[in-house]
Amino acid sequence: CFVFNVLSYVRIFRAVLRIPSEQGWHKAFSMCLPHLAVVSLFVSTAVFAHLKPPSISSPLLDVMVAVVYTLVPPTLNPLIYSMRNQELK
Repeated sequence: CFVFNVLSYVRIFRAVLRIPSEQGWHKAFSMCLPHLAVVSLFVSTAVFAHLKPPSISSPLLDVMVAVVYTLVPPTLNPLIYSMRNQELK
């Protein structure tokens, strides 16, 4: 899944860079980069939660990672999509 997402973003960025105008680049990147940030946050917390060494395991850290993993990306999605809709209008 992760590799597929990375390859998809590479193709998207290559397509955006073929746009002749800088204004087109700006509009395309302003729509893609916030989504990429949320996806990166989601994936990085999942990777940290599943691959962290047992030596740094603590209940408080586990709760904090779980909160970031489950609450932050869904909370940011409406904000990102509302910003995107304002730019499109």
